[in-house]
Order: sequence, then C-alpha cells, then structure tokens
Amino acid sequence: MIQTPVPKSSQLRAVRVWLVIVAAMIVGTLLVGGATRLTESGLSIVEWKPVAGMVPPLSAEAWNKEFEAYKTIPQYREMNLGMSLNEFKTIFWWEWSHRLLARSIGAVFLLPFLWFLWRGYMPSDLKRRLWVIFVLGGVQGAVGWWMVKSGLSGRVSVSQYRLAIHFMLALFIFAAIVWTLRRLKSQPVPSESARLKWTGRILLGLVFIQLYFGALVAGLRAGHVFNTWPDIDGGFIPTAARLFFEQPWWRNFFDNTLTVQFTHRMIAYGLFALAIAHAVDAIRARAGTATINGALWLAAAVTVQAVLGIVTLLHQVPISLGLAHQAVAIVVLTLALFQAERLGANRREARKGRLDMALGQTG
Repeated sequence: MIQTPVPKSSQLRAVRVWLVIVAAMIVGTLLVGGATRLTESGLSIVEWKPVAGMVPPLSAEAWNKEFEAYKTIPQYREMNLGMSLNEFKTIFWWEWSHRLLARSIGAVFLLPFLWFLWRGYMPSDLKRRLWVIFVLGGVQGAVGWWMVKSGLSGRVSVSQYRLAIHFMLALFIFAAIVWTLRRLKSQPVPSESARLKWTGRILLGLVFIQLYFGALVAGLRAGHVFNTWPDIDGGFIPTAARLFFEQPWWRNFFDNTLTVQFTHRMIAYGLFALAIAHAVDAIRARAGTATINGALWLAAAVTVQAVLGIVTLLHQVPISLGLAHQAVAIVVLTLALFQAERLGANRREARKGRLDMALGQTG
C-alpha cells in the first residue's frame, strides 16, 4: 500500500511556530475586541467592506462620510448625540483595528498553510484539521458582521446572543489551534486514573460554559448593574421572583441581567472548587509530574481569575480590569486545554497503536 511520507521534525517545528503566531494573533484580536466592547466602539463602522475596509479614512471628506453614516444609527442618537469628530475617531480606530487584526489572521493563516501544503510539510490528518479551522475562520468573519448588524437598527448595542456566539467561535478556533499544537509536540504519555481524566474534561467544559456566560454578562452590561459581592441584589441568592420573572423561564438565562450574572458567579464558584479538588486529587494519587503541575497551574489561574472578577465587579468594570479579566480567562482556557489533552494522551496513543497495527496487517 502507498503510505504518506512522514514530515521531518524540522518541518513540523516550522508548522508549530506558524500556529503559535496565529494563536497569539487570535489572543490579540480577542483583547482588542474586548476593548472595542468596553469603549462602546463596535458600531462605529456601519458597513462591511472586507477588502476596501482595510484602508481607513485618509481625508477630511472620508472622515466626515464615516461620521455621517454613524449618525444614522440609534446608538449615536440615544447615547452619543453631539459627539465631536475627534471623539468619533477614537471609537472608529478601536473597531477598525479589531477588524484589521481579524483580516490579518486570515492572511497569516492561509498563505503559510498553502506553502506548507505545497512543500509536503503536513500529514493528511493535519491537513484536514487545518482546512476545517480555516473555514471556521471565514465563518467567524460573517458572524462578526451578523453581530454588528443587530445593533444598527432598533438597538443601541449589539445582541448579547450574537456577541456570545461571535466570542465563543473565536475561542473555539483558538482552542482547536492550541489542541493541534499539543498533538504536534512529542511528549511523554501519562497513565492516570479515570477520575482525573474525567475531572480534567469537566473542567474544560465548565470553562467554556463560564466563558459563554461571561460574554452574555458583557453583552447585557450586567457587570455595571449589580456591583456588590458576595451579595447580589440584596442576598447571596436572589429571590426566585427576581431571577425568573421573564417567560418562558429559560429566557432569564439569556435576557435577565440578574440571572445571567448570578449564573456566571455560581459557575465560577463551582469551577474554583473543582479546580482545587482536581489539584488535590492529582497530588494524592501521585500522578505524573506534568499532571500535578498542570493541575496546580490551572487551580492557580482559576483562583487569580476569580479574585480579578470580584475586583473588576466592585470597581464597575473599568477598561483596564475588564481587559485583564478577559486575558486571564484565555490563560485559564489554555491551561484547561493543556490538562485535558495531557490526560487524554494515553487513550490517543492507544488508538494510534491499534491503527498502526491494522495498517501493518493490511500492508
């Protein structure tokens, strides 16, 4: 049978460096996107021009045209009426930078990818995974404009539903790249208890759920509404009448600012407790050094994130703390990905061994 040539280690190293750069650019775009949200800049550009939009206004006439377009949407009339041109330029640059970074990621991903394909640097399974990631990147661009459109009429901000989808898709693409990087790196394969493996997966799942509710909190500006801790709305647990006054009841988890922020808090408590328990379990089980260190780093990052979240809330979400909270959230996600992948590595190697054996028998 014909076998695909195995890429050299130097070739895979080049692929890893490229993916690290892409992942870093995604993190940068997420943080600029967070600043865009915190400064209410996301609706400053009211048109989607994938190519022409890469060039900012270069004349007074062009700036006035952009400003006049912004004046036609509800956000200007209800929130920024009387804004000066210089003030408009400030919010415009945030949104333009966010869009430019996102478009740059597409080029930085595609061009080296095509070169690596041409040079035969990638095995077939890696090619398929990276094509899927590239397609998701294209979908993300469309979702971004779909999100912006929701705030151009009838609202003064974008839909929190669409904001959460946009944010989570970016995180999913980032996670897919990080997972791929882990799989490309040769590393010892641990053999740990089933409980550790399951808690590692549950932690990763909880992190994604927590990030989703964090995006809803941001979209609803819920962090500006309830700024006390540990109480919220007068008690540690608000009354059911306040938590579930919208009908049907499930809409409260997406539209009710109190319910959304309370859910975000409760998941944070659960995530913190599980991260600590996972670290203690790894130490007691005398797991491998990498597993114990991974659990400890994850527990530490979750602790920092919890404290930072409380401080950010009590200070009514200033831009500096809001961005720090988002940055540490990405660190938590990355560490959770590392730990889940590490704990699932031996199962992966077992599958690979069975596949190699089957190929040997058919060859």
